[in-house]
This record gives sequence, structure tokens and C-alpha cells, in this order.
Amino acid sequence: MSMYFNIGDETLWNPSNGAGRLFLRQVEVFEAELELASGIGQGKYWGDPDTLEVDPAVYAEFTRGLVAWHCRTGHSVILALSEGFVATAVALARRAGIEVEMPEPGSGRGCGGVQREVQVPGNPRTASATIVTALETRAREMDRGMAH
Repeated sequence: MSMYFNIGDETLWNPSNGAGRLFLRQVEVFEAELELASGIGQGKYWGDPDTLEVDPAVYAEFTRGLVAWHCRTGHSVILALSEGFVATAVALARRAGIEVEMPEPGSGRGCGGVQREVQVPGNPRTASATIVTALETRAREMDRGMAH
């Protein structure tokens, strides 16, 4: 069994049910954390929980906010917990034709809001080159490993 993440009649990703369910549960976590809708919802086959539709405009905003949030954190545990999900979300966005740019290191680009997690040392407001490079590399790896 598998799931389908579609835009219209195009399948962006066809993961196993286990990987798809885990991704969707993480989507819920990050929607709550960022206070942004993901744009991933029930597909054209109502009643089929394995077919999901991706709204490109909403998903673009979600993914860009997710990348900005991830790249500006300086908290090592948050980085470790989020990197794989963020990379998968970026790979899915790029498959949908959504341009997701990585912030320039030290640019401070991000989604505003209050920083709730602090770790010393480090500046949680700016993206480090290491974080940006790791995320970009991981997103490319994820794309190669994601079934269409």
C-alpha cells in the first residue's frame, strides 16, 4: 500500500503508507509550531485517506516559512529533530515547481515572531552557513530517494 501526494493529476510523491503517515503527522506538528496551514489535504477521491492534494500556493508559503524557521534556529536539538522533515518538505515543494530559496547565512531572513527556544551559545536569529548547506544537501538527497 502507498499514498499519493498530488497536484491535480500529477503525482509528486508516492511514499509507502508508513512514510506518508509519518510525514503527515509531522506536517501537523509544524503547522501548529509555525501557525501556518500546509496546503496538504484530502484529494479528489473523498473517503480515500491515501490520496492527498497539495495546494501549491498555500504549500509554498508553508515551506518558505518552514525553511526560514529552521535556518534561523541555533538550537541543536531543534535542528536535529527538524532537518529531515524540512528537507523532505523542500524536496516535495520543488517537485511541485515551487521555488524555495535558502536564506543567506547571517541574513536574519525569516518569518518574524517570538523566539521561544534559546540555547547558549549561538544567535538564533540568523542562518549559519552550516545549517543552510546541510539543509540544501539533505533536500537534494531526499528528492533522489522519494518515489514518484
